[in-house]
Amino acid sequence: MAGDLHTHTTFSDGSLQAAVLPLLAARAGLSHLAVSDHDSMESVKFGYDNILREGVRLIPATELTAFDFQRQRRVHLLCYWPDMNSPDLREHCTLMGRRRNEAVNKSVQQLEAMLPQFKAEDLRPYLADSGVLYKSTVMQLLVQYGLADGIYKQTYQELFGTPGGKILHDPPYQTVEQVLEVARKARGVVVFAHPSVYDSMELVTELVKAGKIDGVEIEHPRNTPQDKEQLYKLAKEYDLIVTGGSDFHGQNTGRPRPLGMCTTASQEILCLEALAQKRKGC
Repeated sequence: MAGDLHTHTTFSDGSLQAAVLPLLAARAGLSHLAVSDHDSMESVKFGYDNILREGVRLIPATELTAFDFQRQRRVHLLCYWPDMNSPDLREHCTLMGRRRNEAVNKSVQQLEAMLPQFKAEDLRPYLADSGVLYKSTVMQLLVQYGLADGIYKQTYQELFGTPGGKILHDPPYQTVEQVLEVARKARGVVVFAHPSVYDSMELVTELVKAGKIDGVEIEHPRNTPQDKEQLYKLAKEYDLIVTGGSDFHGQNTGRPRPLGMCTTASQEILCLEALAQKRKGC
């Protein structure tokens, strides 16, 4: 028994609809799957509405975005089994959706001035499931129109690269403490996602020692061997849940990351679900 507990769909910045992922998970021989779209109530709802699909057990989830202002780095926190009716979680997801749309719409307006064939109205079909604009959404259309060399290749770096992207506009993010409080009020199980991606080992160590997170994502395609070694030591010392996930985005990725590329072991899934039930008073 193993699960991929970090995947994305058209509920945020993935390229495939959520209904496809359980089938891919079953074909990969997985027993569990978490559709964990960015700041999304839709992915949480999908998990609750499809607890068993294609013989795969789904874990309701979302990946919450925060910002470490001390170190000027983005932070992603995976939140499993949150309360669907949590007003704080809904408010956070609505806020981030609005802020993302405001930021990316600025980019879209600049693109319209730069590229006559590109029109904002042509993005509407890509927003059917989320209602939220992402940079990868814009890149999908540019690729379709032959105006880009790929989703995350040279064109992306020129337009959205950090730093210096010609049309880069980032949304304002909430602090790590604010987002942790959102997850706490939603009674979710919180796992720090891919610490290597945003060079967050110092922060994750602080949060672990303060008892503010429940687990760490260690088996991830972009975690470095050195960070993984340190994370396993932290997890053992502080009795943390250890997860793994592919961070699957379908075609919206710089290099292939098939679903099931990285997984969470059965005993860790059992610990995660036991903690979730405890928080819900089951």
